[in-house]
Amino acid sequence: MAGVSSRTTQLVAVLMGGPSAEREVSLSTGHACAQALRVAGYEVVEVDAGVRLGPDIAVRLAELQPDVVFNALHGPLGEDGRVQGLLEWLGLAYTHSGVLASALAMDKTRTKDIYRAAGLPVVHSILAPKSEVMARHVLPAPYVVKPNNEGSSVGVYLVMDGANTPPMLSAEMPDTVLVETYAPGRELTCSVLGDRALCVTEIQTTGWYDYAAKYTVGGSTHVVPAEIPAEITEACMDYALRAHRALGCRGLTRTDFRWDDSRGLAGLILLETNTQPGMTATSLSPEQAQVMGISFPELCRWIVEDASCAR
Repeated sequence: MAGVSSRTTQLVAVLMGGPSAEREVSLSTGHACAQALRVAGYEVVEVDAGVRLGPDIAVRLAELQPDVVFNALHGPLGEDGRVQGLLEWLGLAYTHSGVLASALAMDKTRTKDIYRAAGLPVVHSILAPKSEVMARHVLPAPYVVKPNNEGSSVGVYLVMDGANTPPMLSAEMPDTVLVETYAPGRELTCSVLGDRALCVTEIQTTGWYDYAAKYTVGGSTHVVPAEIPAEITEACMDYALRAHRALGCRGLTRTDFRWDDSRGLAGLILLETNTQPGMTATSLSPEQAQVMGISFPELCRWIVEDASCAR
């Protein structure tokens, strides 16, 4: 593993927190992974990137000189290629995807372009000025409005058939937003670990699978393995692995789908690939790993052993 010393007990710096809207989720992920890595036998230091990711983080990491940086950051700066570039500049081995794959996967429009080029099914989408989206329906309803480069269902607006007016977007939404045709159906997701897809989970909620449903205990029910036809399971696993490879991802990723079961395989649509899936008590990837016989400490160990500086 590139950049790892010959110390018997490797020092792992778990980088968490950060300034994004997903700071609290990142802290939960970081604390959980740090504890699992201690169980796995590593020396661990938890590094809170704070609410402003700046030069002090580079200084802190340079002083620590960890064998591996476990990147538990979420959202802009943490999973969009920027902190990955910093870690490569510092010459530190780190986990998950590298600079280019992280930047591409964080940009939902570019992700869809890569999916299309790889022959993977996606819905129609456009980038539009926020002001125009609030002034008129820029796509026929039903459609979804979301930031082009956020995760965890932050700032998602669903405009259904019959809506008389376009959505009133919050002040926190960026000046340019992604508008995409709504894909009806069931929520499915599949994790990829290295070079293999794990399994498929169906996420069941009473409403929209939003931020609260993802991260509140009881906000959603995970059926794993998903009780779906074998053809759909196999397609999800194939598509997730192809998406992982097409984006140039490394380590652990999770690709999300919508499936309209009235249309069979034609109703399966890719939504996005998460290059740094959450690893909290309600997270999907650790559940899938557990079903495949990989405990949480073993999963975290695998991620650390996979780390390198040139990702």
